[in-house]
Amino acid sequence: MNNKTLLQIAEDFGSPVYVYDADTITSQYNRLTKAFSTVKNLKLNYAVKALSNISVLKLFNSLGSGLDTVSIQEVQLGLKAGFKPEDIIFTPNGVSLEEIENVAKLGVQINIDNLSILEQFGTKHPKVPVCIRINPHVMAGGNTNISVGHIDSKFGISIHQIPLLLRIVENTKMNINGIHMHTGSDILDIDVFLYASEILFETAKNFKDLEFIDFGSGFKVPYKAGDIETNIEELGKKLSKRFNTFCKNYGKELTLAFEPGKFLVSEAGVFLAKVNVVKQTTSTVFAQVDSGFNHLIRPMLYGSQHEIINISNPKGRERFYSVVGYICETDTFANNRRINQINEGDILCFKNAGAYCFTMASNYNSRYRPAEVLIYQGKPQLIRKRETFDDILNNQVEINF
Repeated sequence: MNNKTLLQIAEDFGSPVYVYDADTITSQYNRLTKAFSTVKNLKLNYAVKALSNISVLKLFNSLGSGLDTVSIQEVQLGLKAGFKPEDIIFTPNGVSLEEIENVAKLGVQINIDNLSILEQFGTKHPKVPVCIRINPHVMAGGNTNISVGHIDSKFGISIHQIPLLLRIVENTKMNINGIHMHTGSDILDIDVFLYASEILFETAKNFKDLEFIDFGSGFKVPYKAGDIETNIEELGKKLSKRFNTFCKNYGKELTLAFEPGKFLVSEAGVFLAKVNVVKQTTSTVFAQVDSGFNHLIRPMLYGSQHEIINISNPKGRERFYSVVGYICETDTFANNRRINQINEGDILCFKNAGAYCFTMASNYNSRYRPAEVLIYQGKPQLIRKRETFDDILNNQVEINF
């Protein structure tokens, strides 16, 4: 996506606006597939929560992807986008037994991550295939050391509870066809991930009728030039070899599954916002844009870094700016960031805005959520209209006083 194209999109569709590039999504999908090409059965289940626009889901369907979902609504989106039920896995956390049962009725693969629901579901539906989500107590996200500090995570069934888990499976005679693990996001050290994988392999030996082993995801993408990212090629080589050996010893060709989200769509997306005001204070120059954490909450929510470039003046002299939004409270995208000189009316481009950006947008301050545009085969196409005042009032019920 070059600056000229992005500026034209901002002109044609208005700002703020999210823009995604289908070629980048396809390239990332193919890169991950190639990294595990020596595995006979590979299944990539795109994590819908990262970016759930139905046109993006249809793109993944055309690539041969499956889906990883966390709510019945995401399941319904996937089905509407054309995915077969058997190509969707449902991996919720803390939802009701009723929701899990309703998803199971749709023919979707169920993944259960707590003993209470496992026992209840297994007792009522022993023949329905179930995957079990294990917590290996290894933190692979942003930590080069193996850690068991993840003991309090709300995700997964603790490896220390395996004896109880096996007792439930034996008592209910339920059908366990998959094992899954959760480690964390932004994996830096693949050896830590491989260590967690060994725990999963060891756990899998307890089940004789598995069809797949799901290693989750959490692959790190670069957020700026020179940034560290997960070495997918090295991970693919090492884990594929280990997986193939396990299958040989297990006596059956299993499917190796992943649930990538950020890895597939983060770098494919940008967010465009227009500068309303350049405000000089006694200590800071603020670039105030026509957006806020109602549209892009990640920097305020957990300090994420998004590279910001001024595509209206890419060759201008660099100055220091704090880029802030229009929300009526602290609303900061970046502090003291070097950006080419910004003038009022310029369009700023926030990179790595494809994952967990629009999906976390809200109507805070009664602002409209922005439009979404997908560049497919070189042509920008509107895939979500900008909201209107009618959308703000939709579902509200007025009463008379």
